[in-house]
Amino acid sequence: MRNVEDPAGYTLIMDSFTSERIVKTPGVCGGRARLAGHRVRVLDIVTWHEHQGLTPDEIVSQVPSITLAEVHVALAWYFEHVEEIRAEMREERALVDEAHRNHVSQVDAKREDHREAS
Repeated sequence: MRNVEDPAGYTLIMDSFTSERIVKTPGVCGGRARLAGHRVRVLDIVTWHEHQGLTPDEIVSQVPSITLAEVHVALAWYFEHVEEIRAEMREERALVDEAHRNHVSQVDAKREDHREAS
């Protein structure tokens, strides 16, 4: 455990517990921050919690291989690295947008064929 002086004058206590439970491994999950021993990224937990509205208990119900404590560790890590995770979100969104631009869905292709035939 170490103390860090916050710019606002507060003393923050940083625990190595969080940093031991969150890892980045080249070649695993794209090198993104993830729960140690799992292929569950911090980004996934943040998305489920912040964007889909799942509670930590609901996340554990959906992914029973992780613990409630691990969900909380991932969320704590996110709040210490908000900009990093938001950048990952933007990168993933850009990949999805690019895929949509470059690959027409089969449904859209059938609709277009139907319109042309009409």
